[in-house]
Amino acid sequence: MPRLATALALGAALLLSACFQDSKAEIAKKAENVSTVDDLRAALGEPDELNKAGPIEEWIYDASDGSVRFPILAGKVGPMVTGDKREK
Repeated sequence: MPRLATALALGAALLLSACFQDSKAEIAKKAENVSTVDDLRAALGEPDELNKAGPIEEWIYDASDGSVRFPILAGKVGPMVTGDKREK
C-alpha cells in the first residue's frame, strides 16, 4: 500500500507542475519587447535548454502547450519560434 500512495503522490505532483508552466502565448507576451539577452533573461529567466552552433545560440523555454525558441546572435534576440512539446 505505501508504494501505491507514493506513486499517486508522484503522479499528482507531476500533473500539478505542468499546470504551473506558462503557455506559449504567456511566454510570448512576457518576451514581447525583448531585444537583448539581458532583456530575455530578465523577462523569462534562464532557458530550459540552450543550444549553441558557432556564434549562434538558441534559448528554448518549455511551455504547458509546447516550446518557445529564441535565436540569439551577438547578444541580440531574433524572432521567436513556437513549437510542439519536446521529447525529453
